[in-house]
Amino acid sequence: MPFVPHTEEELWQMLDVIGVDSIEQLFDEIPGELRCGELQGLGPGLWEQEISRLMQGKARQDGQPLCFIGAGAYDHHIPAAVWQLASRGEYYTAYTPYQAEASQGTLQLLYEYQSMMTELMDMDVSNASLYDGASALAEAVLMAVRANRKSRSRRILVPANLHPHYRATVQTLVKNQGIELVEIPYDRSTGQTDLQALVQHTGQDLAALVVPQPNFFGVLENVDALTEWARANAALSIAVVNPLAMAVLRPPGEWGKQGADICCGDGQPLGAPLSSGGPYFGFLCSKQTLVRQMPGRIIGRTVDLDGKEGFALTLQAREQHIRRSKATSNICTNQGLMVTAATIHMSLIGADGLIRIAGRCHSNLQLLVEKLTSLDEIEPLFSGPVFHETVLRLPLEPQRVLRTLAAHNILGGYNLAKHYPELGNALLVCATENHNQGDMDKYRLKMEQVLTSRRQGACATMAKFD
Repeated sequence: MPFVPHTEEELWQMLDVIGVDSIEQLFDEIPGELRCGELQGLGPGLWEQEISRLMQGKARQDGQPLCFIGAGAYDHHIPAAVWQLASRGEYYTAYTPYQAEASQGTLQLLYEYQSMMTELMDMDVSNASLYDGASALAEAVLMAVRANRKSRSRRILVPANLHPHYRATVQTLVKNQGIELVEIPYDRSTGQTDLQALVQHTGQDLAALVVPQPNFFGVLENVDALTEWARANAALSIAVVNPLAMAVLRPPGEWGKQGADICCGDGQPLGAPLSSGGPYFGFLCSKQTLVRQMPGRIIGRTVDLDGKEGFALTLQAREQHIRRSKATSNICTNQGLMVTAATIHMSLIGADGLIRIAGRCHSNLQLLVEKLTSLDEIEPLFSGPVFHETVLRLPLEPQRVLRTLAAHNILGGYNLAKHYPELGNALLVCATENHNQGDMDKYRLKMEQVLTSRRQGACATMAKFD
């Protein structure tokens, strides 16, 4: 745990030099009604060894369950070297690279990251990252509205099978800027965006169409048709992709005849541990023609007067990040530590490694589905091709199943009832390269026990009434 070096005596000396009587007085400009007041239920302070034992005990309570959830955060293997290197002081504590002459290492790493992302996505340019995938999509929507000079409507078509958290985040960030999000339904048989539903929008004034690949159900979209429809209707296309999937699927730069215009997503599969939800990082790439509308930092490579290679912030002055009126975006950031890990991760794994991992994820998912659907009354819900995860129909409420599985240290999937109640007893399940046959056999066995218990309970209930 971190060491806090300041003693009580040192704190009082600091206050004396500042000229205040207490720590509380340092924050006296904060109105009383905005303060949380006294924290209730806290015991006295503990010694270092006591607090260490307390936190280790709480960590053990979480256990190490088998995780089959997915839904935007994936349990991938991360080579030990990734965080051994990313945790070095020169990376771990590197500050914002405003002064190029003092930040060449950080700037070069970000440049390498951008180069890797543009190659993976087959796009022209990449920024140095954003908060997460959801806010990256919000930034892509704002970027599209600024960049599409042919549209005045500020209307964005968003498929209903896009990650619900992404849709909610985008709505929060753009609703007060006069931008309208128009939902496009999905085909209930395939799980793909309903192309027929786009017909009613043909010829309308639209700023952009969002195209997920794969979508939230894990289903692969007809990206060529969607991208070409957007282009035919003078709308920009915004790809929202799983970066690992792009190692084996055609990247956004190859969609349709000319490729997608903007590409974004969450970089968590590239070396960021689950960590109970973060921190992760968002990536954002685009065509060269849109680069001046791209938010966030862009690192460029050049040479100095002596011909030596150097790196610097490109196209944007420092003031763009600290003056709201001059900024392309007011929420973008460089998630430097996560990007550092991702760059090291991709360097170690390599292009062939990403392909092998993606292939292993796909084969494991097929095996998991095969095992679970061998049980009575469990079947795939959609017929469309999938990657990384898929939706299964269960014979009982997923919440009951998940609760029982969790009691046996298995996180069995994501319950879709909250966001997609029309799907009934639908469960989103995921498999990665971290799962082996033993893990899946254990999952199948516990699922079988849950279903058997349910049938026996139903029979007992019927006998009681007979």
